[in-house]
Amino acid sequence: MAQSQSVGPEDAPQSEQVLAAPSLRLGEGALIVVPTYNEGTNLRALVEAVLSVAPEAHVLVVDDASPDGTGRIAEELARRDERVNVLHRAGKLGLGTAYVEGFGWGLSRGYQRLFEMDADFSHDPTQLPRLFAALEAGADVVLGSRSVAGGVVSGWGPGRLLLSKGGSAYARTVLGIGVRDLTSGYKAFSRRALERLDLASVRSNGYAFQIELTYRALLAGLMVVEVPITFVDRRAGSSKMDGRIFLEAVGMVWRLRARAWRRRA
Repeated sequence: MAQSQSVGPEDAPQSEQVLAAPSLRLGEGALIVVPTYNEGTNLRALVEAVLSVAPEAHVLVVDDASPDGTGRIAEELARRDERVNVLHRAGKLGLGTAYVEGFGWGLSRGYQRLFEMDADFSHDPTQLPRLFAALEAGADVVLGSRSVAGGVVSGWGPGRLLLSKGGSAYARTVLGIGVRDLTSGYKAFSRRALERLDLASVRSNGYAFQIELTYRALLAGLMVVEVPITFVDRRAGSSKMDGRIFLEAVGMVWRLRARAWRRRA
């Protein structure tokens, strides 16, 4: 049966000390997938920050033909550093498909741990060690959670905070699961987890994509762990969240639940 658990802030210091030990090269065998659309003001600093925290990791920028030249900046970074790779797409095709293509790219090249991360610094690179530690401890899927003990959201107004927490609570109730932050996009997966999730059949984007992958993992009996993070509103640029993405998530949870009922029947 599905397994999920939370890791409190008291667990983080010990985990981070383990990861900082010289015997473990942080990021080895890992690919951090960063979808971009008009993130030219953030990308250079983000990639530099990620690789300073996890120097053995590789970064894959999945750019949706950004009009602001983000793809060109990604190519410049890739030419300077062999740890950076770029996947160009024909247009704005959505967050979910960007991650599916990025994960497929990484699995085909033998990466053992694959991460989701936004390009706008709302996902703090300095908290990557918490996600690595949970994978090392045996988790299949790790969520950087704003909703467990120690999780923090900074820079959001009450309306957006209510939308996020309310959306997670709604999905949690409909799906009958205990994961607190179902819409989190700061995630880590073991290779075996992604190979069991049938990524080719995923059709959702945005918040719905995050909910669907976590729910699929739980249905597959994988261990899903939430670790606390501090989530900060984006440093520059504009949010990609809109009403269509929200409505997709509302409808998706019922389709996921219906699919699970059919399987049991």
